[in-house]
Amino acid sequence: MIRVMFVCHGNICRSPMAEFVMKKLAVDEGYNDELYIASSATSTEELGNPVYPPARLELAKHGIDCSGKTAVQLRKSDYDNYDYFIGMDTANIRNMNRIFGSDKNGKIYKLLTFAGRGDDVSDPWYSRDFGKAYSDIDEGCRSLMKYITEEMF
Repeated sequence: MIRVMFVCHGNICRSPMAEFVMKKLAVDEGYNDELYIASSATSTEELGNPVYPPARLELAKHGIDCSGKTAVQLRKSDYDNYDYFIGMDTANIRNMNRIFGSDKNGKIYKLLTFAGRGDDVSDPWYSRDFGKAYSDIDEGCRSLMKYITEEMF
């Protein structure tokens, strides 16, 4: 089983959106049993909070339900339990390296690199554009799924 952890600052917008987009892709493409997908935060400020309502609404527009998800924090011990840590932006990458102490096994990536882009996933917390964030996340997750399934088989 391949284990993927999506990471953003608060775990209430981008990383849970990515978690549930990727879970839907896994089901749709028949890889549900081969992938374990989760998300977490690098900060503590939103811990225990549900997915932010506009993010929930954006997912619902695409037929994706994220009920029951609450923000959790990334822990140093997670490093040994996941194969991929997918950050939404450069700050997430820096914070994951700080939490883990290093990335000795090369598990940390920025989501849009899988789509051949070097930019960050648009942050809807500031832009208020949840549609743009979804578009970036969908593109990144589709490219990540392709990458992972090519590596698996």
